[in-house]
Amino acid sequence: MFRALASASAALGPRVAGWARTMTSQQLLVAPPGALLKPLSIPNRLLLGPGPSNLAPRVLVAGGLQMIGHMHKEMFQIMDEIKQGIQYVFQTKNPLTLAISGSGHCALEAALFNVLEPGDSFLVGVNGIWGQRAADIGERIGAQVHTMIKDPGKHYTLKDVEEGLSQHKPVLLFLTQGESSSGVLQPLDGYGDLCHRYKCLLLVDSVASLCGAPIYMDQQGIDILYSGSQKVLNSPPGTSLISFSDTAKNKIYTRKTKPVSFYLDMKWLANIWGCDGKPRIYHHTTPIIGLYSLRESLALMAEQVRGEGWRAGAGPGPVWQALRLPTVTTVAAPAGYDWRDIVNYVMDHFDIEITGGLGPSAGKVLRIGLLGCNATRENVDRVIQALEEALQRCPRNKL
Repeated sequence: MFRALASASAALGPRVAGWARTMTSQQLLVAPPGALLKPLSIPNRLLLGPGPSNLAPRVLVAGGLQMIGHMHKEMFQIMDEIKQGIQYVFQTKNPLTLAISGSGHCALEAALFNVLEPGDSFLVGVNGIWGQRAADIGERIGAQVHTMIKDPGKHYTLKDVEEGLSQHKPVLLFLTQGESSSGVLQPLDGYGDLCHRYKCLLLVDSVASLCGAPIYMDQQGIDILYSGSQKVLNSPPGTSLISFSDTAKNKIYTRKTKPVSFYLDMKWLANIWGCDGKPRIYHHTTPIIGLYSLRESLALMAEQVRGEGWRAGAGPGPVWQALRLPTVTTVAAPAGYDWRDIVNYVMDHFDIEITGGLGPSAGKVLRIGLLGCNATRENVDRVIQALEEALQRCPRNKL
């Protein structure tokens, strides 16, 4: 064995170096891309959209650490620490708590793929784009999807929800705590208890709100909660956080059909994340560097909860006055202007990203986010200055 390794080692250098010579020994139909022969160049940009956000310095350092194996004991220790961090920011003691190898959309699919079966009644609060997407995924699974539709800027009352529960007898209700497409914060107190009276599980999207608005998973009776890494946590996109109550876990473990996705099968994920008390078995290669970064983001939150967000009224003022999402402020797109001109001007002249509306709010609002370490008075002043200049310099419609 050792002679074979020594032989392989001796041959490795020439073999690797010879790869390019072998490739160029024949006529190539695709030439080496000229762009890849130049150094990577990234602009220094302040991200004040609804996400992703700029990385915290400590998280940036974590992303430069060397790889270890995804099945090494040290990696499992990091994963265990991430689980504890998620339990902390979610305020839950649920054993089935872990990170998903994918963005917030992936966590939404993990929740729905594992809990819903074909024919299940699924009640969805649609007051923005995230409810629309939850309903879409439910339909793809084959669930009986029932939507409670509200105009952008509206939220769901306990009365609204009870009417839907009484009429449709769902096994699952979806609500978005922080609807980033409209800047609305959904109340959650009492909704879990109401769902449980109707034998319904409560699923909450907190991607845009986690650590920027209070949430208490166990106290509020939330059965499934998920969030993303790239918002207030100031971590790279590509990992998401999720937790299941014991009741939701029982629904998963007693289902009659396999989940439609192997990659997001929660029984497999529970094992690789050490949630089932069994020896860990390879399922997929986790995003190791992304998990380093997520661990450091959660560590920062454990040291000091940040991200109270921004309630300043830039431009013409907030669109929705009632329950405003503190992490993403929506302001009415100024009359007489093309909102794209304003967004582009702020980007081109100030290197600041803000965005327009999304889904039902498209073309109606500008969205400005101050997430985590970006939530500073200095950044508020910078974006207000940029908007004031944009309104002076951008052309107005001749109508």
